[in-house]
Amino acid sequence: MRLGNHSGLTSQPAQIIAFLGDYLPRKCGIATFTSDLLTAVAEQQPQGQCFAVPVNDIKQGYDYPDVVRCEIEEQELASYRRAADFLNSSNVDVVSIQHEFGIFGGPAGSYLLTLLRHLKVPVVTTLHTVLPQPNLDQRRVMQELITRSSRLVVMTQRGRHILEEAYDAPAAKIDLIPHGIPDVPFLDPNDYKERLGVEGKLVLLTFGLLSPNKGIEIVLNALPDIVAEFPAAVYIVLGATHPNELRERGEAYRLSLEMLARKNKVESNVIFHNRFVELEQLTEFIGAADVYTTPYLDEAQITSGTLAYAFGAGKAVVSTPYWHAAELLKEHRGVLVPFGDAKAMAHEITGLLRDTARRNAIRENAYKLGREMIWSNVARLYMRSFERARLTEAVVSPQSLAPKTLVQRPRELPELSLDYLAQMTGSTASSRVPFSLRSNFPKATARITAPDRSGCGRWPCPPRFSITRSGLA
Repeated sequence: MRLGNHSGLTSQPAQIIAFLGDYLPRKCGIATFTSDLLTAVAEQQPQGQCFAVPVNDIKQGYDYPDVVRCEIEEQELASYRRAADFLNSSNVDVVSIQHEFGIFGGPAGSYLLTLLRHLKVPVVTTLHTVLPQPNLDQRRVMQELITRSSRLVVMTQRGRHILEEAYDAPAAKIDLIPHGIPDVPFLDPNDYKERLGVEGKLVLLTFGLLSPNKGIEIVLNALPDIVAEFPAAVYIVLGATHPNELRERGEAYRLSLEMLARKNKVESNVIFHNRFVELEQLTEFIGAADVYTTPYLDEAQITSGTLAYAFGAGKAVVSTPYWHAAELLKEHRGVLVPFGDAKAMAHEITGLLRDTARRNAIRENAYKLGREMIWSNVARLYMRSFERARLTEAVVSPQSLAPKTLVQRPRELPELSLDYLAQMTGSTASSRVPFSLRSNFPKATARITAPDRSGCGRWPCPPRFSITRSGLA
């Protein structure tokens, strides 16, 4: 614990920052966000270290880059405790956690709380979902998450309001930081269309991992009316099926969309690009769009990375009024239509295609606000939040500095662990003797790699650990 000046931020910025959440090459929005945030902060803080602690949802894990130093197994509770021990032993200044209920194990992602209870460094938690009416498990997790986080980050004013009203979160603890976006130039969509083979077309675009809550069928049902007035219109649905959807139901949703397009006789005006594209190619698809649409069905969606990307690139957006869209697209920065209303969707899209001046005005308004959302600016805001977190943790009362006897601090003694007995007597114990880094450090399988210096700053990073059921190899 560090002492600090109560009147302002600490003079020395955080030097070692750990980012915990999903991470690329895992295919999900949180993984993209965590990867982009780490990269942006590392660029703003080249003299420091940044490393990642991702959560694995599959047994074999992922082929992570070297910036990943420790891996958590989503459904293994002990893995979260071991990750906390790893972070505590890595001289970390602050841990940045990306929170979504579904990416952590246990009821409502409650396994994360085990990590937080044992973590001894400041935590800044970014909340990608803020539910106004949580169930009992979700409320319990959120209340403890709020208590144990030094700072809370939300991406919308609505998120801040819900935290304060539904969870009694202290207003002074909440930082509003927009979703980060790449910095791209404001160009005419025709500059990109030839590369994608859609020159001469009016391009409508939706991108992101495909699942039924995306509402793609709303646009497909709107398309006959759009094509009737603009036969050259083409709707591009860009993105692979979400891995969770793929595991549970396969390609049923995508196939149903293809059948709907044929039923509506617009199959010649729809392109399904079934791929998870890298940023460079994604930028070209967004650049080619005349109108971007998010027809999502869930009003309580507090943030959308795909909306942020398209909006920040200066696209004319037509969207359903889920919370992030309702806030971002107000004041003539976009167009909102009722949920599930294909006729309204067709009316607004054709209106924008018909009115070039209005469409360009919306584009310019969006692009102007989007400059505040580029990753370099967002990274600076996160660095300020990290410093506030360190300052909060640095406030130590004089009484807490008094030395204590062993009787007064029994919990600081090493914890008794008999896990080794299970390993020595279990079916896999015959060829391995358990080993601990210290008396109370649970066993972990470790993959130790050479120190990584690319994207991590000038200093060597800690060794990489993969935290699983077996002993420390």
